[in-house]
Amino acid sequence: MRDTTQKSLYHSSVPGKGVVPVSMLIEVWGDYACFSRPEMKVERVSYDVMTPSAARGLVEAVYWHPGMRYCIDKIYVLSPIRFTNIRRNEVKATLLSSAVLSAVRSGEAPALYTGQEIQQRAAMVLQDVHYVIDCHFEMTENAAPGDNPGKFQDILRRRLTRGQCYHAPYLGCREFPACFREWTSGTIPAIDETRELGWMLYDLDYSDRENIQPKFFRARLEHGVLDCRNPEVVR
Repeated sequence: MRDTTQKSLYHSSVPGKGVVPVSMLIEVWGDYACFSRPEMKVERVSYDVMTPSAARGLVEAVYWHPGMRYCIDKIYVLSPIRFTNIRRNEVKATLLSSAVLSAVRSGEAPALYTGQEIQQRAAMVLQDVHYVIDCHFEMTENAAPGDNPGKFQDILRRRLTRGQCYHAPYLGCREFPACFREWTSGTIPAIDETRELGWMLYDLDYSDRENIQPKFFRARLEHGVLDCRNPEVVR
């Protein structure tokens, strides 16, 4: 295993508050994970490594505030990348908002009879995953006058220590819960593996709520580290 030390010392300049460090290291692990490739339509197939958007969603499950925005810098892979195949019962239908609205107007209770809509689907998922998420956050225009990076960092660190979260963090799918805590052990023992990961989902562009667009980037695992800083993204 290759030892990889933390080098990120991101700072955010806040008017009237000076320069405050806002970098955090968060350790996450679990028995299974599935970061689904969007090009696989029939059966679920996971990316080799956690995606930046999945990492951001996991951290937001622990703490989120409209006055801050998480930025994923690096994802360290601590366990060997292993796949396994499983079969799961999934519901093939969804309850449309139009059906709910129609049912409410008619005085009926909207329902989806899952017993009639179940189908088995195979999935190629990751097994025994272990990551360290290196992230920082930036202030947004929705921050209140009393908000500052130091305050948000203290709240996030406290919630990580206590195991608090808004909803249970998961590794790609809600069936795969994630354990989490702050990484405080210094050197990060990332695996000594380098490979091209191809096109990977970076995030979703919510600038137009009526037309949400995915963003992709060319991902490369370098000695067990996925560098997500300032990638060239395509839509």
